[in-house]
Amino acid sequence: MTPKGRQGGGRGLIVLAGEDQNDCDILAALIRSHRPDLGAAAKLVRINDPVRLRRKSGPDLTASVRALAGKARAKARQQRADLLGFVVHEDLDGYTDAQYDRIRRTLADEFARQCQDFRTAVALAAWESEGWLLLFPEAFPHVRPRWKVPNRLLDKDTGRLKDAKEELKRGLGLPVFRESDGPAVAREALKHQLVSSPRGSNRSYADFVKDVTGWN
Repeated sequence: MTPKGRQGGGRGLIVLAGEDQNDCDILAALIRSHRPDLGAAAKLVRINDPVRLRRKSGPDLTASVRALAGKARAKARQQRADLLGFVVHEDLDGYTDAQYDRIRRTLADEFARQCQDFRTAVALAAWESEGWLLLFPEAFPHVRPRWKVPNRLLDKDTGRLKDAKEELKRGLGLPVFRESDGPAVAREALKHQLVSSPRGSNRSYADFVKDVTGWN
């Protein structure tokens, strides 16, 4: 992987921005699975600013992206690292439909315009990050042995599933799934090599993977 810009001459850095730490931890596991070359070459770190972009446009969006990109560059300078990439997560709270296409294209274009010195990836999760986790149902019992994803949620287009988090809370069994369990599920999917063979589909996940695997 050759970074577009060189920040400090040291180890590479990938900066993550998301709605919270749980989402960024899920992203980190997925990135390490799809880009194992970055496991040794780059450190993954989070900036704490919450991402709230999907309803913005025009000057408001430009200013928000400028602020986030500036924080990513500052993090690289602080750690004397080469900024290899910047991954931005936000839950869509909607389906992978025409509105998803419009929002994602707007965000991706703005990041591409403002971040020409490093790679970017947009993780606009539909309906939310838990919809992505449902692509790896075999990971859940590795976190809690009694958990089993119900058949009605298997092999689906999870980008068309409303509120996957509530579906998991109702359907997995005890103990009740919590949002903070998400990173453990993603790490188990990575550990057991499940990420390379998702069950079902989700266009928002596929678009994120395309972004990350396209870095060179």
